[in-house]
Formats: sequence, structure tokens, C-alpha cells
Amino acid sequence: MTLSNTLEICANSFSSALEAEKGGANRVELCENMAEGGTTPSYAQIKLCKKKLNIQVWPIIRPRGGDFLYSNDEFELIKEDIKICKSLNCDGVVTGILLANGEIDKIRCAELIDLAKPMPVSFHRAFDMSNDLEKALEDLIELGFVRVLTSGGANNAVEGIKAIAELVKLANGRIEIMPGAGINPNNIQEIATQTCAINFHSSARLFVKSKMEYRNQTTKMGSIEDEYQYQQTSAELVKKMIEQLG
Repeated sequence: MTLSNTLEICANSFSSALEAEKGGANRVELCENMAEGGTTPSYAQIKLCKKKLNIQVWPIIRPRGGDFLYSNDEFELIKEDIKICKSLNCDGVVTGILLANGEIDKIRCAELIDLAKPMPVSFHRAFDMSNDLEKALEDLIELGFVRVLTSGGANNAVEGIKAIAELVKLANGRIEIMPGAGINPNNIQEIATQTCAINFHSSARLFVKSKMEYRNQTTKMGSIEDEYQYQQTSAELVKKMIEQLG
């Protein structure tokens, strides 16, 4: 991987973050609850990652799954979590808020960026849910976000590859455009070539089978079909993506 390319791994746990570092990732976006697109990780997860990892740790600040239109109470939660990340010396935070009409909530986002200082702030895929990607991009640049994660408004980065390429041109170095959603060792090189992006985002996850010997087959804890497995970042997948980037 060249010095200009950056691979960020969306790590859903401390164990995933360790695998990301082992595989050679530059940065982790630390989160939990990836089935809902990622929510704010626990204090302990953040603290342990900052203590044990040598790569950058950027927690996602998202109080719940679903949309990105937040109540006043939820906004207060976001602010408190940003303060926690500052106290733990995080390298940055990842967040995003929209208005009901699909525009970037510039007033609240400006408040969060000011609160986070000196930590930089990245905007997550709430961007893909905005009503006008070009206008949203200019809003994020004006606000001072350093990076935006996007699939080009599509279901995944491959389907949105043309839109991502256009966003990279429009950004013109004013903000980092980071393709994400469905990126893996088989497509990262194509996405890099066609979009001219140099920052990439992947979860690089595999299923890990439970070591439980006794298994209760008559009840479940949630809605996941097989609860005797979980997903975790794979150092080998991370390494393969870095190799593909050259």
C-alpha cells in the first residue's frame, strides 16, 4: 500500500480492532451494532482500544439505528459521547445529522465540530441519505468535516462507483472522499482505479463460530437467525486489501 492510500476498518469490537491493526490497517472506525449500520461503542471499548492500539481510533457517535433525524435528548447524548471521546484522547470522531427534508443539519453539525476540537470530525453514511449529494458535499466542506464516507448514494460502493468518482472530482482535495459499503479484496483495486479515491473503508469481517458445547435450540436472544456465531474483522482480509492497493 502506498503512502497516499489509507485503509480504514469498521471494527465492531475491541477484538476486531486488534485484527485490523494486525492486518495493517491505518485506522479503525470503532462501533457496535453493525446490523443497524453501527452505533456508539461503549466507554470500555473506546478506552481499551486507545490503550492497546497503535493505529488511529475514531469512534462512531450515533445514539441509535434508523434515520439521522435526532431529538433534543438524542442530540445531548451525541454531545456527551463526543466529550467522552475527547477525555480518552481519541484521534477523531465520526458522526452525522440530517434535517427532516434530507439536508445536512448545518447548525447542529457546526456545534458538534466546535465541541470536538481539537479532534477532527468525519461524516458517516448519513451523507448517502441526503437529498442532494453535491449540495451536501459543499455543506460538509463549509462546516469543516475532514472526511466523508459514501457509497455514492447506492446500495454499495461498486454500484455507486460513478457517483463516487464524481464526488472525488468535486471535492478536489478539499475533503477526503472515502468509498465504503461492500468493499473487499476482490473489488478494492477496481474502486481505487475508477474513482481515484485514496481512502477506503471496509469491515473485512468473517463469521466466527461459537465454542459453546451446549446449545439451546428452543429460544433466542434476538432476531439473528444463528446466534451461535458472530462477525469479527479478519486480519487476513485486511492484509489482502492492502496488497491489492499496492
